[in-house]
Amino acid sequence: MQFDTDIVIAGGGLNGLSMALAARAAGFDVTLVEPQATETLAAPDFDGRSYALSIASVRVLQALGVWDRLDATQPILNIKVTDGRAGEGHSPLMLAFDHAEIEEGPMGQMVEDRHLRPALIEAVETAEIIRRDDSVASEEADSAGITVTLASGKTLRARLLIACDGGTSAIAARAGIKRMGWSYGQTALVAAVAHEKPHHGIAHQFFMPPGPLAILPLAGNRSSIVWTENDARARAIQAMDEAAYLEELRPRFGSFLGEISLEGSRFTYPLSLSVAETFIAERRALVGNAAHVVHPIAGQGLNAGLKDVAALAEVLTDAKRRGEDPSRIDVLERYERWRRFDTMALAVATDGVNRLFSNDNPLARGIRDIGLGLTNAFPGLRRGLIREAAGLTGDLPRLARGLPL
Repeated sequence: MQFDTDIVIAGGGLNGLSMALAARAAGFDVTLVEPQATETLAAPDFDGRSYALSIASVRVLQALGVWDRLDATQPILNIKVTDGRAGEGHSPLMLAFDHAEIEEGPMGQMVEDRHLRPALIEAVETAEIIRRDDSVASEEADSAGITVTLASGKTLRARLLIACDGGTSAIAARAGIKRMGWSYGQTALVAAVAHEKPHHGIAHQFFMPPGPLAILPLAGNRSSIVWTENDARARAIQAMDEAAYLEELRPRFGSFLGEISLEGSRFTYPLSLSVAETFIAERRALVGNAAHVVHPIAGQGLNAGLKDVAALAEVLTDAKRRGEDPSRIDVLERYERWRRFDTMALAVATDGVNRLFSNDNPLARGIRDIGLGLTNAFPGLRRGLIREAAGLTGDLPRLARGLPL
């Protein structure tokens, strides 16, 4: 049987690029299919988001040869979690994480999309991975492999198709994979803010009735904000001019970093929960948002996707070394079993925390404030949560432990 490539990866976002690098490092011939031109994806204002990368995710990017290409990263040294209302300040009971409580160093690193995406693209080009400015229109699996038809009419014969085509994955839909989940009726307003005073590497999560405000440290006297409001209010705020937008933000942001100003463009993202009922089908595997979309309340979306990448790459590598067909369904089931529980646990946790904190019920407020204070009072529990946030718990793939495939 003639194959044009071992693996076709549909989607050239962060997970697709990382998956291409991991599969290539495992010795597979890879073709990456992405409809948007590289110049568009690498543009400095393409996305606007920043990512809180866990220690495990940083290790994956180091192993893939991406981390050393990045500059302007910012270590996360402390995290403060508080509850309250806009303009009233936070509750005196809070949960505080300090990186000194674990041996591995900073709990994670902040990196902007405008730096991470070009670094991944550059690494893919260096690895001589074939890239097609096209999209997958259909696919047909059989006992030997899968035939992928592109929108241009070109066909590719491959062993495996990996879907990195987002939360509304067309590949998953064509495979008959159903999704469970719902819209939160919330929208994230995302922007970068410059401020007078240094942030000292501290990340803040401030829970308010409409939703949380995350203030995440960036390089220099700058922070990324992820500001959650209900859909209608978010639309109104996004439509404001810069001065009005800042007037809305200031009572929520507070004055602890001095005067603030917006830097660059503003973006919005609707928030939802969506988990595929299975992460695999015949000769197909789902990775990243194609498999799961969770609330950004803990900043774990990309971290979960990079765990998918590391786990699938390891499963495929080990199968290849044993002389198995890596795209066979029983091999792919190993990936499904590995990632399913962790993903569902993350979905349940983020959904539960969002529901608990995104309301103004006095009883709920009292319970959660006491809960934050009690958790903060127990060093062992606090240390366990720090290690969880840093991606250091559970059955980690080799790449996430800093080991080669």
